[in-house]
Amino acid sequence: MAGEGADPLTHDSESDITISDMSDETSSFLPLSPATLHILLSLAAEDRHGYGIMQEVTRQSEGRYKLGPGTLYDNLQKLMNQGLVEGAPKRSEDDDPRRRYYRLTGLGREVLSAEVARLEGVVREARLHLRLTNPGRTA
Repeated sequence: MAGEGADPLTHDSESDITISDMSDETSSFLPLSPATLHILLSLAAEDRHGYGIMQEVTRQSEGRYKLGPGTLYDNLQKLMNQGLVEGAPKRSEDDDPRRRYYRLTGLGREVLSAEVARLEGVVREARLHLRLTNPGRTA
């Protein structure tokens, strides 16, 4: 560790993410639940309607994670209340009027980025520990 009395979440490496690197507002959302992570990730590239979010989550997870409508819409409402997601305008006049589109807010993008960095640190630590316990294998 960096020194006596050092924060246990702070590391010496410049590439390590520390809690102090994130704003208090951003870090207060972490860690994200799997449903929240997948919803935010599905909205990172483009605005989507509910069914489009469910399809994108299934595609990104290669079918390993599927959101049902109850989980999706409960989480979307929570994310909108938290200011991470907002309603977006319809893509075209031909769109089904019942379809509602969603998009990430700036805060939502910051929270998603912070969670990705946090998960990268977890994976880095896991690989390190797996190499130490299985010296003949590479991660």
